[in-house]
Amino acid sequence: MQTEKPAVLNFNDEVTGMIYGFVFRPDRQPERVSSKQVQEAYQEICHDKGFVWIHVNLNHAMSEKWLKKHFAVGEVFFEEIREGSRSTRIERLDDTLLAVLNDVIFHPNETSDESSTLWLSCHQQLVVTARHKPVRLIERLFKRLETLNIGSPTALLVHLLEEQEDLLEQIVRRANQYVDTIEERLLSHHVKKNRANLGRLRRMLLRFQRLLAPEPTALFRLLNRPPAWIAPGVVQDLRQFAEEFSVVLNDLIALTERIRLLQEEITSRQMEQSNRTLYVLTVITVLALPINIVAGFFGMNVGGIPLAGNHHGFILLVVIVGLFTLLAGWYAFKRRDDG
Repeated sequence: MQTEKPAVLNFNDEVTGMIYGFVFRPDRQPERVSSKQVQEAYQEICHDKGFVWIHVNLNHAMSEKWLKKHFAVGEVFFEEIREGSRSTRIERLDDTLLAVLNDVIFHPNETSDESSTLWLSCHQQLVVTARHKPVRLIERLFKRLETLNIGSPTALLVHLLEEQEDLLEQIVRRANQYVDTIEERLLSHHVKKNRANLGRLRRMLLRFQRLLAPEPTALFRLLNRPPAWIAPGVVQDLRQFAEEFSVVLNDLIALTERIRLLQEEITSRQMEQSNRTLYVLTVITVLALPINIVAGFFGMNVGGIPLAGNHHGFILLVVIVGLFTLLAGWYAFKRRDDG
């Protein structure tokens, strides 16, 4: 007698725009389900414990209609998406948490960066995440989902916030290595292209700071008045996240200040080099002045020119002018070195 094999779910033919759908029940591993099954599971969970997580592709025409029809997702969530607000934040809307997270790909040598935004709605029994472009935060969480002990929607949110923090830490670490390399070149006086590179990197880090740093006002307002269904342990995790993120942001601010100081050092060295070049050109011009004056005098077609009858007159004048020029040049460069 053959045993019947369980049906294999096909997630490539979803007509709802759902990418991932999971059902979380107490003391059980998260179960990945199809869009039809997640609708049924959500109705069951509304009368039981647990929650569902739905991750949708906003480029799909049916995703918004499907979420509004079958799940308790507020209109404010879709308004935030339509407005295109991208700054990272987490705030409370009645009994729902609204979060905006960002993912960026950092290339120090590139002039532009790739970024994608994730909008999240977190309720007591429902978590909805939505994006236009693929977000690595979700993909990393998906790979680790079975190893994580996620017992509540807010625990899922905390793990996504941790992924956001890790992303910013990686950016700061890579940027520090890049700045270290430029600083070594600066010490070896190779500063031709480094100023432009530092300026581009500084602008990029400032943009990342505005994009990835959570808005402190909304976060602290949430921590002071969290919804009643959020466990105290999760609130403590959010406080710890806020503190750790503040440390990473301080590192980022310190790095941008370090870049600014390096830019000023490079500018100072370039100005010093330009001043030296102008000084040399000025000295050469001044030293050539006596030669031009003597040439002008001896080029006059008048009588009484000195040494006109001397067979060594030309050599004597060359020696006199040469000695005067050498002495004047030595004195001028000695004054420059002493200064």
